[in-house]
Amino acid sequence: MSGRVYRLHSTLELPLEEVEEYLNGDPDLPPEVTDVEVTRRNNTLILKAVAAEDNLSKYTPTAQLKASITENRVYEEEPPRAGAPRWEEEEEEIPSELVEFACFKGDRETVLQNTALQYPMFLVLREIALLAEKGTLTAITELDGELTAHRIVEGEERPASIEVVENPSKNDNGSGGVNWRDNKFISD
Repeated sequence: MSGRVYRLHSTLELPLEEVEEYLNGDPDLPPEVTDVEVTRRNNTLILKAVAAEDNLSKYTPTAQLKASITENRVYEEEPPRAGAPRWEEEEEEIPSELVEFACFKGDRETVLQNTALQYPMFLVLREIALLAEKGTLTAITELDGELTAHRIVEGEERPASIEVVENPSKNDNGSGGVNWRDNKFISD
């Protein structure tokens, strides 16, 4: 399988524990990837592809997903809003805990780095996006000459399409960029 990732934008946030469970739970990885190496450097999580075949030089950097790690307080109930009237004399503490979140946020070069095995690692990111309850993943990919639009919102796949339009104001040869407008990818 050879493919390319042309556009990618991610605002995904999910508990670090869920990412680790997914990777440790024998995930269904693309055939080009035998394993995903997990490295944590301070507040950065790096998921690096391990190539299935030895045709890549040991010096060739394989694709990796990069996420920042943040710590957020998660409440079992909604916390009271500021300025709300207090009916009880004693304030009850709402049970909460600090949870580490993996935040895959940014465009292609920020979230999905290096080109060797880039498309297979995008497929891994897609599976992670389906687990996320917060954030979106949008992308345009090419596989075997066919462009595909991807859109996952809060763990749910949503319709996406690619529309090619001509924009003579940019240039006359028909080539141009690709944009996201009104739930559609549009190529200018």
